[in-house]
Amino acid sequence: MDEVYDAKQETPMERKGKQKKTKSWDYNKEIRRLQIELAHLQAWVKKSGARIVIIFEGRDAAGKGGMIKRITEKVSPRVFRVVALPAPTDREKSQIYMQRYIAHLPAAGEVVIFDRSWYNRAGVDRVMGFASEKKAQRFLELAPRFEAAIVESGVILLKYFLTVSEEEQERRFKRRIDDPVRQWKLSPMDVESYQRWWDYTRAYDEMLRMTDSNHAPWWIVPSDDKERARINCISHILQSIPYQRVKFEAPDLGKRQKRPSDYIEDQSVRNVVPETTR
Repeated sequence: MDEVYDAKQETPMERKGKQKKTKSWDYNKEIRRLQIELAHLQAWVKKSGARIVIIFEGRDAAGKGGMIKRITEKVSPRVFRVVALPAPTDREKSQIYMQRYIAHLPAAGEVVIFDRSWYNRAGVDRVMGFASEKKAQRFLELAPRFEAAIVESGVILLKYFLTVSEEEQERRFKRRIDDPVRQWKLSPMDVESYQRWWDYTRAYDEMLRMTDSNHAPWWIVPSDDKERARINCISHILQSIPYQRVKFEAPDLGKRQKRPSDYIEDQSVRNVVPETTR
């Protein structure tokens, strides 16, 4: 007689492990499907000459880097260009604030993803005192007009703000402290953002309220569950761009030339990377 499966026979640990495995398989399948659609989007962008800007802002450790990685890992960096600017130089500090960002806006056939953007002025610059309150308020007044000009020029502009709970942010920061391959992600600014949670909360609340517009609305991405956040956000990006699938014209590889009868393999010594043993 065949054995009858009984979920009650499983221990809580076994059930948890099975649920995690199923979720991971579903996520991998769905992210693969979305990355195929991003490849179709890329083909359409190249053919149509579309210009797209995608802004990612949000709390530190909310998952912006992972989100951008999943978007870009299967497409060309010549089409999907990521912009993550360092602190401004002395020369850039003397320029009009938006000037350094305008230089990175897309040309025809490009998608530019800003890993943080001009909204630094309303977030870290304001909270940490890198910009005066007067300059921050002026930015909040001008940003919607600046973005209106971008959209009116024909650029598709999408803005996403990733949120994370206090508890989840703390868990991720502690994981970065304990994991050598993640320690580089924990900067002094991250520590400040952890300690000044409510200062950033007030700044972000006002930023979202004052710069949300019909032509460039903010879209909030709850990110305590990173995998769910990635699926939701990438799906929304694809739904927000009126792209069409472009038929792929498979090239004819033809025939490879025959080895020349007079070719003699080079016998000089070459350095070969040694194999490692396990």
